[in-house]
Amino acid sequence: MSSGYDRVVQPAAGDEALENHLGGDEAKNYRQYELDMVAPHVGRSMLEIGSGLGHFAEQFMPRLDRLVVSDFDPYCVEQLEKRFADNDDISVLQFGLPTDIPLEDKVDTVVMMNVLEHIEDDAGALRSLARVTLPGGRIIIWVPGYMQLYGDFDRKVGHVQRYTPKTLGAAVAKAGLDVEVLKPINFLGGIAWWAAVRRGGVGYPNPRLVKIYDRTVVPLTRFIERFVRPPFGQTVFCVARVPTPK
Repeated sequence: MSSGYDRVVQPAAGDEALENHLGGDEAKNYRQYELDMVAPHVGRSMLEIGSGLGHFAEQFMPRLDRLVVSDFDPYCVEQLEKRFADNDDISVLQFGLPTDIPLEDKVDTVVMMNVLEHIEDDAGALRSLARVTLPGGRIIIWVPGYMQLYGDFDRKVGHVQRYTPKTLGAAVAKAGLDVEVLKPINFLGGIAWWAAVRRGGVGYPNPRLVKIYDRTVVPLTRFIERFVRPPFGQTVFCVARVPTPK
């Protein structure tokens, strides 16, 4: 079965590097935001889906007993193998979802950052991940939010859709997973994205504006979201659990 994930170059490589603007060197605050949201839910063994060049996964190495990185794009896989060549505790896999993932020993955590939106059969992809996750383990999902923000940028990088908590929750439930956390985040970022990319008609984020966004919008968003749960956001964040057999 084909999927959007199968058909596009992964975001970290080639022209699709556009998608990494908000996670690249221009956006240190945003990268820290991602890490701080994900890290509390990560256990001792982790599989990352769509690892790109490995920057995000590498941050978890001190807390992990085992790390598996993966990507569909051959260039990314080659770079991952070079990056982690000297570490026997890190495995590199190449596959697209949904599939039978070639992982013999299950992990307690799966992380997928900005990957699920590329896949037409999203529930099938999540079922693939559940099969290699220990019972009670977590699948952490970070996806772009709300079709009102869908524009030329999304089309260029191969997004099948943007999610709401309701649509992501439906995919999680269809995959037979339980929801632990499911919420929109980055409220101000959503407004900024709509103004600059969707309403403004820009095909991709301007690196200069990304720097401004990172210095101003991200810290303010983080402060506000400490006290208020936003009704809308640039991103939908989910932590799903693999059910424990009764």
